[in-house]
Amino acid sequence: MSTAIDNEDMVLDQEDQRQEDEKEAPRSGKKRYRREKPWDHAGIDHWKAEEWKPEYMPGPLLEESSFATLFPKYREKYLREVWPAVTRALEKVGVGCELNIIEGSMTVRTTRKTSDPYVVVKARDLIKLLARSIPVQQAVRVLEDDVACDIIKIGGIVRNKERFVKRRQRLVGPDGATLKALELLTGCYILVQGNTVATMGSFKGIKQVRKVVVDCMKNVHPIYHIKTLMIKRELAKDPTLAEENWDRFLPQFKKKNVPRQKPQEVRVKKAYTPFPPPQPPSKVDLQLESGEYFLTEHQRKMKKKGEKQAESAERAGKRREEREQEFVAPAEDQGEGVGGGGKKKKKRKKIQRSGMNQEDSLEEVEVDAGEKKKEKKEKGNNQNKRSLREMTEGLAQKSRGKTGEGGGAVSKKDHEDTYLEQQQEAPAVSKKKKKG
Repeated sequence: MSTAIDNEDMVLDQEDQRQEDEKEAPRSGKKRYRREKPWDHAGIDHWKAEEWKPEYMPGPLLEESSFATLFPKYREKYLREVWPAVTRALEKVGVGCELNIIEGSMTVRTTRKTSDPYVVVKARDLIKLLARSIPVQQAVRVLEDDVACDIIKIGGIVRNKERFVKRRQRLVGPDGATLKALELLTGCYILVQGNTVATMGSFKGIKQVRKVVVDCMKNVHPIYHIKTLMIKRELAKDPTLAEENWDRFLPQFKKKNVPRQKPQEVRVKKAYTPFPPPQPPSKVDLQLESGEYFLTEHQRKMKKKGEKQAESAERAGKRREEREQEFVAPAEDQGEGVGGGGKKKKKRKKIQRSGMNQEDSLEEVEVDAGEKKKEKKEKGNNQNKRSLREMTEGLAQKSRGKTGEGGGAVSKKDHEDTYLEQQQEAPAVSKKKKKG
């Protein structure tokens, strides 16, 4: 009975409270039906992360939760070295971990020692950061209550690859100066790698970093945000401005679309004529001139078909000639041996490398080969003449010796005739020997 009376009193109190709220100043918009919350007031810091204590959950979890993530091949060596440190850090919060080298994955799971139900999500963030090239000393900090992490994907914001690389480098700055300034102003750790930006810090700082990174990939320079953050940092030191609007102190940057200067086209002025230009002939006029206007529909089709066949035959002939040119053998010299052919090929390759036309190079090769052939022929003739002269002089000396002994004188002409007879008889003798 007493419980029913207490319930009635509570309902009456709520009704009185509602009537008092209605008597207050009328509200507009979404706040019209909202009531005051006694547990929510201006002195509460909504960004503050409450510390978890083991007394909040005395018993173990009923079900096991696990998360796994893959890591790239180049991180395998580093993860093997630091995995004992990761295992020790996770054991302190009651989370088990496993490194699978064969599959290339890391796994974390809750155990019976886990007292914080949210710590497994923190452990998942830890292995994600380790897979994204963040050092273990920095990644372990994410297990703390007041530290969060965020992985910002920037690969799909810009389509052009060159523009994407340029804006990503703009975020890093010269020698990492821009990134260092952002870390100091937001109190977060930032790492730019590939198509993602990994950041660690407080919730408020991560929110600021995400805005700067996304705006940078949308062609807003980070220096504008850095200047705004510096001004806000100085304004926060003044307690008199804590409840005032800071928009009048912040710089207002206007976007300027500056068009690129196009090369000025110089138009040549035509001579002025008061008469209009002549009217171009119409399709019917052209048909009358060519006589096509008086043809029947069948004759026109046949004419077009004949023109198409003539064009196709001409194109086919050109293609056939181009194919046959590939099988035409280059000109070769019969008088020269294997060495001459090799030199010719080398000469042709050198000429082709120098950028000359193929026809000019072949003509030059043929001219050089002809000149070499003439030189070789002249050289052989000179050698034959020299040997003939030497033989005739030798025979003349022998004949002089014989005449000195008592014989008659022999002329030079007779000696030449005898030498030629001997040369003609020599091959005949050699043939007889071969037959024998």
